[in-house]
Amino acid sequence: MISLTKPITIPTHSKPKSLIHYYSRPTRINIVGAEAVDYTYPGGGMGVHTGRDPNVKKPAWLRQKAPQGRAQCPNIGECWNGGGDGIATATIMLLGDTCTRGCRFCAVKTSRNPSPPDPMEPENTAKAIASWGVDYIVLTSVDRDDLPDGGSGHFACTVEAMKSLSPDIMVECLTSDFRGDLNAVTSLVHSGLDVFAHNVETVKRLQRIVRDPRAGYEQSLSVLKHAKLCKEGMITKTSIMLGLGESDEEVKEAMADLRAIDVDILTLGQYLQPTPLHLTVKEYVTPEKFTFWKDYGESIGFRYVASGPLVRSSYRAGELFVKTMVREKNIFSTTGS
Repeated sequence: MISLTKPITIPTHSKPKSLIHYYSRPTRINIVGAEAVDYTYPGGGMGVHTGRDPNVKKPAWLRQKAPQGRAQCPNIGECWNGGGDGIATATIMLLGDTCTRGCRFCAVKTSRNPSPPDPMEPENTAKAIASWGVDYIVLTSVDRDDLPDGGSGHFACTVEAMKSLSPDIMVECLTSDFRGDLNAVTSLVHSGLDVFAHNVETVKRLQRIVRDPRAGYEQSLSVLKHAKLCKEGMITKTSIMLGLGESDEEVKEAMADLRAIDVDILTLGQYLQPTPLHLTVKEYVTPEKFTFWKDYGESIGFRYVASGPLVRSSYRAGELFVKTMVREKNIFSTTGS
């Protein structure tokens, strides 16, 4: 993801330095706003929820050469080249690179008081994107609990600026929960975006283990439900990580809860531990099981499900949106209604 404070071209740089020496000594991580928990990683040992599990080995289907470029994403070539559908997709991170929350699966740096947003970011982002010639943009951000509206207004200004310069571009906003502030959700939904996305991340039982205490399952469902209800035709989307210890029944329960509030698009991917300080991978889910979840999700009413070990919440976002529209158009043409 790229955070823009002025128009830029897509940058590249070398791989990050090795973390081997960093983890050769005990390390403590502070989870901003979380309960007082010791996350010390004692040189390779297992914590209650962290550390490497020597009994869980990375399988062959996840062993591939690390990608080059700033995003370090295994799917970056498909997004920028448009894959088989010719839809080029890019993901942009707004509101800086420092989060006010500390979810245990995420490696983004945290602070109670991040730098204030750049007031020129919406305009500069829109100008940069207009020059790239991409078809579909995903705007996302860190959590900004320090801002009165959680950053919703900044998102909305960016969408409006983008649509002004590139009226035909499709825009998805992958947002925080705005602390459950439904007015913040409303203002963003009415800014001109095409898809409202917010991730529930995991099944209900694992929420407090996986996410910051200020996040929550019911709060996320409330945000997604409101986005759907406050503007007719709004497409909603969410994502679930697998491999954190969830059961099949819990995944089905989460899917049922999402369909009950009419979420349209679901992505499911393998949780990959960023460092030994983060949540332990409990299971590497097989490609066949991901295929099962795709079929199951679509059978219960999701308009599209992307499910695979390397799928991420913004994976082939343009493809998902376009395929959904084409499918509905074909149904309309066939039925004539």
